[in-house]
Amino acid sequence: MPFSLDDLPIRDDLRGLTPYGAPQKSVPVALNVNENTHPIPEDVARDIVEAVAQAVLQVNRYPDREFTILRDALAGYLGHGLTRDNIWAANGSNEVIQQILQAFGGPGRSVLGFPPTYSMHSIIAAGTGSTWIDGARDEGFTISPETAVAEIRRTDPDIVFFCGPNNPTGTPLDLATVEAAYDATDGLVFVDEAYAEFMPVGQPTALTLLEGRERLIVSRTMSKAFAFAGARVGYMAAHPAVTDALRLVRLPYHLSSLTQAAAVAALSHADEMLAMVGEISTQRDRIVSVLTELGYTPWPTWSNFVLFGGVDDPDDVFERLLERGIIVRNLGIPNHLRVSAGTEAETTAFLEALRDIRLSS
Repeated sequence: MPFSLDDLPIRDDLRGLTPYGAPQKSVPVALNVNENTHPIPEDVARDIVEAVAQAVLQVNRYPDREFTILRDALAGYLGHGLTRDNIWAANGSNEVIQQILQAFGGPGRSVLGFPPTYSMHSIIAAGTGSTWIDGARDEGFTISPETAVAEIRRTDPDIVFFCGPNNPTGTPLDLATVEAAYDATDGLVFVDEAYAEFMPVGQPTALTLLEGRERLIVSRTMSKAFAFAGARVGYMAAHPAVTDALRLVRLPYHLSSLTQAAAVAALSHADEMLAMVGEISTQRDRIVSVLTELGYTPWPTWSNFVLFGGVDDPDDVFERLLERGIIVRNLGIPNHLRVSAGTEAETTAFLEALRDIRLSS
C-alpha cells in the first residue's frame, strides 16, 4: 500500500477530516465563491501598483509589525469612533478567526456556531483544537434572541460565533440577537460581517454594539466589496485588550509590507471601490426576481449571493451549468444551490442557462 496521510502521526482529532473544498475550475463564468467579479478600476489599480512598487524598494527590511498605517486607514474607513487600538488585521479574515481561536479557544474550550454557516468557522475550530458545537436556528435560517440564549444556556460555550449576513444563506442577523447573546455569556461573542457592505443602505451593523462590550468582536474583509480576494486582507474591530491578546499568538511580521501597501492604497479609494456594490446588489436582486419567475424559491439575502431552493436535482443542474461554462455552488443543502451575483453579463449568462435547463427538464 502506498504511504498516505493515515500513516503519519497526525493529531487524533484531525484524522478523518477534510480540508476546505470549494471547487477551483477555469470557466468563463465563475459564480461559486462569492467573489466580487468586477475588476478593480484602472486608476485605482495604478495607485496600488505604485504603492507596492515603493514597498518593494524596502522589501529587504521587515514590514511594520504593527501595520500602523493600515490600522489607521481601516479605523477611518469603519468610523464609529474607532481608532487603531481597536483594529487588527491579517491575511484574510480566516487568519483573524484563527488567531482569535488560538488566543481564546483551544483544547478544553468550545465554540458555538449556528449551521448552516460559513464552513471555515468549524474547520478553523478543529485546526486549533477547539470543540465546535452546532446550535439550532429558527425557521428561515434566522436566529432569534430567545433561540441564541437557549443555545448558550444549553451548551455553555467559551465563544459564540455569528455570521451576519449569514453565509451560505444570505440571512440578516438581528442585532438584538447579538445583544442577547452577549448578555447571556461570560465568553466572547464574534460576529463575522464579511458581507456587511451589501446590507441595505443605512442598516446598522454590529459595529454599533462595540461600545461598552469588551468581549464583542466584529470582523470584516476586503475580499468582497473591495474586490480584493487575491490580496488576502481581513480585519476586525474590538476592545484594545482583545487586539493585545492576538499579539500573543500572531506570527512576527505576519502582514507583508506589500500587502500593507496594497491595502492602504485601496482604502484611499474607498468611495470608488465601493461604487460597484450598488451594481452587484442590483444583479443580486435581479437574480432573486428571475429565479422566482422560474419557479425556484430564493431566500431573502443581504449579501452578494443568492441561495435558492426548489432544485429537484442539484447535482444534475450543477453539472449542466458547468457544461455551459458556468460554475455555481452545490453546498449539499437538499434541493438548493447558491450563486454569486456577478457582472450584468455574467448574471445574464447564468439566468439564461438556468432558464434553458428549467424548460428542458
